Amino acid sequence: MRTSFLLLFLLTAFGAAGAQSEPGPEDYRVELSAFSVKGIPTTGTISLLNDSLMNNWGQGAVPAVVNGERRYIDFQGGEGSFTVSFDRNEPFSIRVGQFAHVQDMTPMPLWLSVLPPLIAIALALVFKEVIASLFLGLLFGAGCVGYYSTGWSGAAGGFFRVIDTYIISALNDWGHLAVILFSLFIGAIVAIVTKNGGMLGVVNRISRLAKTPRSGQLTTWGMGLAIFFDDYANTLVVGNTLRPVTDRLRISREKLSYIVDSTAAPMAAIALVTTWIGAQLGYIDDGLKIINADETVIASGSYAVMVQSLAYSYYPILTLVFIFMLVWMGRDYGPMYRAEVAARKRPEGQADKNYQQSKELEALQPEDGINLRPLNAIIPIAVVIFGTVAGLLITGWDSATWAQSDTGFFRKLALNIGDSDSYTSLLWSSLAGLATAILLTVTQGIMPLGDTLEAMFTGFKTMLGAIAILVLAWSLAAITEQMHSADYLTGILTGNIPYWLLPGLTFLLAALVAFSTGSSWGTMAILYPLMLPLSWSVCMAAGCDMAVGQSIFFHVVSAVLAGSVLGDHCSPISDTTILSSMAASVNHIAHVQTQLPYALTVGAVAFVLSVAAALLQVNGLVFIAPGVLVLWLVIRVVGKEVEGRGR
Repeated sequence: MRTSFLLLFLLTAFGAAGAQSEPGPEDYRVELSAFSVKGIPTTGTISLLNDSLMNNWGQGAVPAVVNGERRYIDFQGGEGSFTVSFDRNEPFSIRVGQFAHVQDMTPMPLWLSVLPPLIAIALALVFKEVIASLFLGLLFGAGCVGYYSTGWSGAAGGFFRVIDTYIISALNDWGHLAVILFSLFIGAIVAIVTKNGGMLGVVNRISRLAKTPRSGQLTTWGMGLAIFFDDYANTLVVGNTLRPVTDRLRISREKLSYIVDSTAAPMAAIALVTTWIGAQLGYIDDGLKIINADETVIASGSYAVMVQSLAYSYYPILTLVFIFMLVWMGRDYGPMYRAEVAARKRPEGQADKNYQQSKELEALQPEDGINLRPLNAIIPIAVVIFGTVAGLLITGWDSATWAQSDTGFFRKLALNIGDSDSYTSLLWSSLAGLATAILLTVTQGIMPLGDTLEAMFTGFKTMLGAIAILVLAWSLAAITEQMHSADYLTGILTGNIPYWLLPGLTFLLAALVAFSTGSSWGTMAILYPLMLPLSWSVCMAAGCDMAVGQSIFFHVVSAVLAGSVLGDHCSPISDTTILSSMAASVNHIAHVQTQLPYALTVGAVAFVLSVAAALLQVNGLVFIAPGVLVLWLVIRVVGKEVEGRGR
């Protein structure tokens, strides 16, 4: 009898233990976004809530059934993640032990992802009103996300998510806030040096050298080449500094903003010491790790690959040459020609009626009798320029890099700046420049501190409109990322293609993605991890030898970069396009419309050269001269001479 009771007790105990060894219905929590896109993997998390099951069901590979598929989920400390994709309307299900979770899913068709940016771009070009167009594109995207999350109620709530989700997220980004503050500080510096007479002193000095529209444009182009280390600094410093000079010489603000925009990113893209280089080297290095997984096929390293790829960077190189030829030949075409003709006909000294200065800027004109000292403007701007370089060196300093004896000086410098924090450097330098401008103004007795600070706040006000556009553009970029617009565009242009056509198609794809998203850096982040391994695998599948594979690889590296810059130039929702029109104080859509024909002209030539170089397998530099000749012929045949004093 005692034996029977003992056996019964043991069976009961083991049964209870066995029942507790599997997770029950309340032992896990699953988090999976209600929004998904057809064919795009969605990541979810599963958390173990019962600590007593941690050893067996909260650590290591745990068996599960996800949408009917048996798999293992890797748990660490009771947390695991999984991916699942949906091709049709179907419920999501996951089961671990006795725990089960079911969730209805209505995935969004991928083609809808391109509509928000296209709506914003189309409305902006048609109605010439940027803020409302960006808001409507953002509203459509938020409505789509809401509808495919919770139905019509979610779509109606999209109006509120525009502000509480997307705009707040754009403002909550450290890099975005840094750009906003940098822009405000630059606006304040310009306002103070305008009010204290320093800017007018600079204008008077430059006007002695830049006496004609041609020399004024060449001066702008030269300054754009000189400030090569960062595109944001280039755009805001050159545009704001030379706007009074170009106004005096009757150069249209559309032409000023084009020169500013088309020297900033191209120089940052091809110069060997820029704030772009860190991201580029990181992407290239990731691609090299993938294709070198089994054997060393490209042993030169990411920096050497980047240098060799510059031979195929047709769009940035030809854009810089194209600007010079336009200015030197005194010819323009399309909307830019009409803008330049109107500017030349304007009476000398009279402001452009279409772009009258705001009342705030008019109030910043220096008082009569003030000594117009150019140094009062030159010193603060020089502090910004050299302070940015110093900040890049400080924030990216690595003594181990500089101690390497087998590494050249310029490579060390490039790696130093590539590892730097460009946003912090810009903040430091602009704050130092603003403090310098205030100090110079007050200590010389030009204005009391109160009036100087009032000018500073006036400068802040002049930047608010462009900052509003920037924030909306960043918010729209977040929508396109959430809806996977780039995946849709990538899927259209990638597939079974000849290896020699790959660089040209990569260039087009990068331009299309950058145009739709408004971000050259975002485009590089999306396409480099995809296109670099793809270029190598396509070449190997086509039976190419090692030399051809390396050449195509170098070419694709440059094609992603060059295409990103082209799309960025063409897009009205690009941050650098917005900053360029802001710096030149020109209507944003007028800047886009006048720049677009020039960017597309150079882009078309660059595409043809990319295909020809890949097909003929010759060094990319061979085609630079023919490309320049073609562009010269286009300007000569299509362009019209702009009449005016000294052209």
